[in-house]
Amino acid sequence: MSLIVAARFQTFDEATLAARRLFAEGYTEDDVHTFYVSIAGEHGRYPLGGDRLADPDAKGGHFGAVAGASLLGLVFALLAGLIAARLAASIFITIAAAGVGAYIGALMGAMWVVGRKKRVRTAPGAPAASHPPVRQAGVMLALHVDVGREAQARQILRAAGGTDIERANGRWQDGKWQDFDPLDPPRPVEAPTTAQ
Repeated sequence: MSLIVAARFQTFDEATLAARRLFAEGYTEDDVHTFYVSIAGEHGRYPLGGDRLADPDAKGGHFGAVAGASLLGLVFALLAGLIAARLAASIFITIAAAGVGAYIGALMGAMWVVGRKKRVRTAPGAPAASHPPVRQAGVMLALHVDVGREAQARQILRAAGGTDIERANGRWQDGKWQDFDPLDPPRPVEAPTTAQ
């Protein structure tokens, strides 16, 4: 595993200027990898797009949908059956009511299960659970560094206009950060504080 320091820039031109500063300090072209990171959710990992197969917050929603559809579908069918029997109406009223009940029940059941999990996580007095930090979109300049030069590399990147400076351990091969995953939460490095 290699030590990697990375910073985000607004444009490729800004990243190129930062790379020139790094080259002036003795880093080589094999130590610098510049690439674009897309907006979260637009990394296209699946044929239809998106980053994940399913939304993690929707976990279990399908069980609520089935339960709600079954329960309200049955209730609506019974009510429509009673009304149809009293009015000597067609069986189609009962079937339509069961369908409407199943549809409304599926929506309500799924929303109840998904919403219930969120309410449990944010119980009064408990800290609110949140999603892990998301890497912002922009041009990423990744730098393969030795441990002794990490602070210098961060300072150069910061002085060149780099933001969201982070450090990582990854596989650096052929002048590129080979195992970079845009979905991994970044490990930001705090800006140095100046003594006053």
